[in-house]
Amino acid sequence: MTTEVMITSGEAPKRLDVFLANREPTLSRSALQRFITEGRVTVNGSPVKPSHKIKPGDKVVLQIPRAEPLELRPEPIPIEILYEDRDLLVLNKAAGLVVHPAPGHWTGTLVNGLLFHFGATGGLSTIGGKERPGLVHRLDKETSGVMVVAKTDQTHRALAGQFKEHTIMREYEALSWGIPKKPNGQIRLAIGRDVRERKKFSARTARAKESATGYRVIERFAKIASRNASLTT
Repeated sequence: MTTEVMITSGEAPKRLDVFLANREPTLSRSALQRFITEGRVTVNGSPVKPSHKIKPGDKVVLQIPRAEPLELRPEPIPIEILYEDRDLLVLNKAAGLVVHPAPGHWTGTLVNGLLFHFGATGGLSTIGGKERPGLVHRLDKETSGVMVVAKTDQTHRALAGQFKEHTIMREYEALSWGIPKKPNGQIRLAIGRDVRERKKFSARTARAKESATGYRVIERFAKIASRNASLTT
């Protein structure tokens, strides 16, 4: 796929990789840097470096290579199963485990472990596609917690509907450096993909979305840190 962009007069000079990362949020900055290094990105018809500063009037052409078919292989990754029946499986995802294959993590994911658990017979819903069999939702790599996996397409649709309608209650616990002034409350702050660290979300973003997080302090550790809970639907 080829994308052409003309830099308008209102665009401030910035690094090419930063400009493309803000314009193409589905692509990571590291992937864009690789495309630039490989010559898949040109400015005014010439290949450049990721640090090249774009300016008004420049013509940027980005060629995104077609994704190669992904062959997933079962791997004996330990899975802590909390509940399982003929329709679904509930597990406790460990911190540090990537949920599904993605650039930089093609193996060693939860999906690879699920494929090993169910064996050659399959046994997972197909709605999520080949890369995300059975997955109705996800957790970040470093986040541990409960996940629900659908074993049938009917179950997948039902669970996805509950997440969409916000009828599923989820509670998160996290340690924070410092103690909130109030024992409970709500934080309202628009966030989006961070302009510098594309894998993170923060208030430092070009495409902010409204966000509200309710919290309560569970435990205090002197005046240094606290354990907090957040309830969401």
